[in-house]
Amino acid sequence: MLSPVELLNLIHLKADMATQQETLGKVLILDTDKQRGLDFSRRLRYLNYDPIIAGTDRDLRLLCASDDIAVVLGNLDGGSEFGDAACEYRAAHSNVPFICFPEAIDTRPELADGCSWSLDLPLRRSQLLRLLQRAERYQGQERRQRLTGSSTSICGVRKLIEQVADFDTNVLITGQSGTGKELVARTIHDLSIRADKPFVPINCGAIPAELLESELFGHEKGAFTGAITARTGRFELAEGGTLFLDEIGEMSLPMQVKLLRVLQERTFERVGSGKTRKCNVRIVAATHRDLPQAVADGEFREDLFYRLNVFPIEMPPLYKRTTDLPQLLNELFVSHSTDTKGQLRLTPQAVRMLANYPWPGNIRELSNLVERLAIIKPGGSIDVDDLPAKYRETGYGPVAEMNSVTEAMQLTHANLKAHLQNVEQDLIGQAMQATNGVIAQAARLLCTQRTTLVEKIGKYNIAS
Repeated sequence: MLSPVELLNLIHLKADMATQQETLGKVLILDTDKQRGLDFSRRLRYLNYDPIIAGTDRDLRLLCASDDIAVVLGNLDGGSEFGDAACEYRAAHSNVPFICFPEAIDTRPELADGCSWSLDLPLRRSQLLRLLQRAERYQGQERRQRLTGSSTSICGVRKLIEQVADFDTNVLITGQSGTGKELVARTIHDLSIRADKPFVPINCGAIPAELLESELFGHEKGAFTGAITARTGRFELAEGGTLFLDEIGEMSLPMQVKLLRVLQERTFERVGSGKTRKCNVRIVAATHRDLPQAVADGEFREDLFYRLNVFPIEMPPLYKRTTDLPQLLNELFVSHSTDTKGQLRLTPQAVRMLANYPWPGNIRELSNLVERLAIIKPGGSIDVDDLPAKYRETGYGPVAEMNSVTEAMQLTHANLKAHLQNVEQDLIGQAMQATNGVIAQAARLLCTQRTTLVEKIGKYNIAS
């Protein structure tokens, strides 16, 4: 017979085992193929999830009132009634992450609304697991700042972010100052499995070379003159999370050697300490410099460059994405508006004038301009005459290339909406031609929803 202590230990052991075997959440499987649904179910149980299979429209409608589904895994090739039931479920649970196959979006584009992520076939365990973990972190919205714009270059940046976020790969973000490199770094962190851990930025160019080592690795008390207390470095502060090394190109050569060792060994020592500390930190670096040229000039270590440049992302300058200007302005107007009765707005002529400006300071300069305009005319309409003088110069862009007064007058009185529609129509036509008229592929190429593209094709009467 067990003693009271032994019995209590047994109860605690069983409780611990039950806790370890708790499932991570319920996953609703939508599939009319019974065998395939069972295969998905086995895979999910192996990953410690609780699968529920809905193989008919009746099953799915019965589950519509259930609020304990954590994620939906859908394959919708089962006919119109089943697809209709899936759309009804989607409408009732728009905040539930929906993992679906590309064919599902082609068959039922309505399901792309809300939080939908694509799962490739044949099924890969690693991708499925990453998407399920991403669903666990999802709470009504993904924790990310907006990377505003729909230009081809920004769509490409978003795609690269999505591809690399779930990996611990080192990322090097390049681009001119003010293009939003830190925003990209934060977005990568927010979409990664490290999102609940710290994101720690440091500007390597703003800290004197002799102090940067202490900032990165920390120091012990008495390590140098003025070190009256021990200090935790950025690597320790970022433990488990992401360390963003901004302006990495400004780091001195001796410091580059020490950073390279940390990246290789995943260990470091505080200044004035002989104790080796391990670190689990993801590195995202950024620079406005041409690092390959800096390597050729002997100003940057080649081995460190290749260690950082595993997954490069280049941020385009603002003058190369002027089609995003209206969206950027709208977002900045909201953030800078001080008048609750109205929001800042620019006339089409003023927007057109800004589109011709080269923007050497990029989005940072644009934000500063909007802040200034918000002070000058809060809640009002901004016309060309309200812009600072340098933005009203006509020596930039298309205006400077006008060959006649007639062309200049046409540009002045042109309708901005009509101009943007012409650009949109041309892009849609090019995408449809490049994909041989396959709407789903053209939508992915344009970084838009299939339903939106179908509406635009009908609006512009574009032949598919």
